[in-house]
Amino acid sequence: MTEKRPYGGHYQLMSIRNIALLILIILQLLWAGCAHLPDQPVQKTGPVHTLTPEPTWTEGLLERGSDETASAPSSTAPFPDSPTPRYTETPFPTLTETLEPSLTPFAVGEELTIRYLREWEIMGSEITFHERLANGPGYRRHLVSYQSEDNQIYGLLTVPFKEPPEDGFKAVVFNHGYIPPTEYRTTARYEAYVNYLARSGLVVFKIDYRGHGRSEGQPSGSYFSPGYTIDAVAALKSLQTLDYVDPDGIGMWGHSMAGNLVLRAMLIEPEIQAGVIWAGAVYSYEDFAELGISDFSYRPPPTPDGGGEDYRRRSREIIETHGRPDLNSAYWREVALTEHLEHLTSPLQIHHAENDPVVSIAYSERLAAALQEQGKPYQFFRYEGGEHNLVSPYFDQAMLRTVEFFRENL
Repeated sequence: MTEKRPYGGHYQLMSIRNIALLILIILQLLWAGCAHLPDQPVQKTGPVHTLTPEPTWTEGLLERGSDETASAPSSTAPFPDSPTPRYTETPFPTLTETLEPSLTPFAVGEELTIRYLREWEIMGSEITFHERLANGPGYRRHLVSYQSEDNQIYGLLTVPFKEPPEDGFKAVVFNHGYIPPTEYRTTARYEAYVNYLARSGLVVFKIDYRGHGRSEGQPSGSYFSPGYTIDAVAALKSLQTLDYVDPDGIGMWGHSMAGNLVLRAMLIEPEIQAGVIWAGAVYSYEDFAELGISDFSYRPPPTPDGGGEDYRRRSREIIETHGRPDLNSAYWREVALTEHLEHLTSPLQIHHAENDPVVSIAYSERLAAALQEQGKPYQFFRYEGGEHNLVSPYFDQAMLRTVEFFRENL
């Protein structure tokens, strides 16, 4: 006989089955969860923050080939707005340092800048007397030489016969205009000019620029080389070694091309006590284009020994590097004479003929206007005739004014 169990026994059997099924489900869930757990337990020390470095910082490091990695900031601090890359070893220059003109070097043509020449120590030397020449009216003449850079420079020295004053004779460094070096002779040309100054009691030193006459060195020009200017300043320094010359009473005279030379020399050498310019090519360099000097005239032609070629090559290189003269250019502002008149400490006298067919009187007019604007002492004489050399009947008047000017200012 089969034993009958109460109804409750059925529920007890179902309960056991359910418990077994539940245990099976729990085991399956635990197995599935364990399959996705990491090998090492995660140690949680605080809230989790997701930090993404700024892309520009990372890219900057990569572009410079750095193998450094950006370290994440602390989770308790905000991510920096402008992180400092660790490849920057020195700070970038400030805006003031970048724009300061005196700190701007020019790899090409720096020797033309007024700043460069003012920092250059131009030396002279004792004057060597080579030959006593025929006397002039009231003065004796000597062929002499002196040292300018590495070149022996020759010149004509005229000295009055009379006894020198207690302080010494006043003197003038005489700078001639452009003459082809192959045609230049120490005792030729400008005789009337030198004669007038010498008869007036002045020591006159008419120098032969480098590459002229017996002078060493390569001839150049006054606009794209400082060579002639250096020769003129070195001549002044050399005159100061003569015991019968007043070292504090030396001026400069220049004609045509040498007008540019004299003005540049006065901007870099304060010991020039006075300057006189006749028909001066006192270009601001920008004038070359504005007034039609498109071929940059006064470049010396080639000589049989190759003289002048370096100068022409250098002028082309400067133009190719810095462009044609333009006062909006930092380089050309450093070169232009009229941009540096604040350095002019001595008076200047200017002479120019209105009918000059070689150098336009407009150059002297512009220079006079710039001197007026800067409040610099100057005289400007214009002549209705006389052409480029201020020939008679204007010559005597111009020379008389020149002598008076030197006497008053030397």
